[in-house]
Amino acid sequence: MQRAYRLWAPVYDAVCGPIFLSTRKKAAQIASRSGVRILEVGVGTGLSLGDYAPRSEVTGIDISLDMIRRARQRVEKNRLRHVRGLHVMDAHTLDFDNGRFDIVVAQFLITLVSRPEIVLDEAFRVIAPAGEIILVNHFRSSTPAIARIEQAISPLVRNIGLRPDFPYGRISDWIARQPDAVLKSTMTSGPFGSFSIVRIGKKPTA
Repeated sequence: MQRAYRLWAPVYDAVCGPIFLSTRKKAAQIASRSGVRILEVGVGTGLSLGDYAPRSEVTGIDISLDMIRRARQRVEKNRLRHVRGLHVMDAHTLDFDNGRFDIVVAQFLITLVSRPEIVLDEAFRVIAPAGEIILVNHFRSSTPAIARIEQAISPLVRNIGLRPDFPYGRISDWIARQPDAVLKSTMTSGPFGSFSIVRIGKKPTA
């Protein structure tokens, strides 16, 4: 996956920026309304950093140093003062204390990591009581014909960091196993409704 990110880093903005634009902005707006302390996991080149409200305190992580370098350049160039830090870090082992953030945002990431459930565990750990995880992703279509195509092409694009056949059921199963987690909402977004924004809440402590 790190090799794929190195390949994507120089062209990511040009290729993915227009496709993800409306969904990316929508997710950042939801996050900005829902909390102040925001962690973006898999921040990439920092395309979404300017979408958060100025009052936000945004931290970004990515496993790719190439991506983080470009994100830091973006922050400096655009004077994004609400960005508090950008770190090279593995989403499977977040180096943050429990309850450190109000919101964790993972855009186009959860289907690419090697152990999605562990990443969700870590994201859930670092959000405060009544906090929220916001996932943005494409999930395998519920239309059988399209799902078969997605499954067929998945092995061909896995090496460049894409996984179109990832089932949403893995997310819903994880929520069901978490006694303090609740599905707040799901909505479609992007071209032809091909992306989903999934909001997972943490129940407040008594």
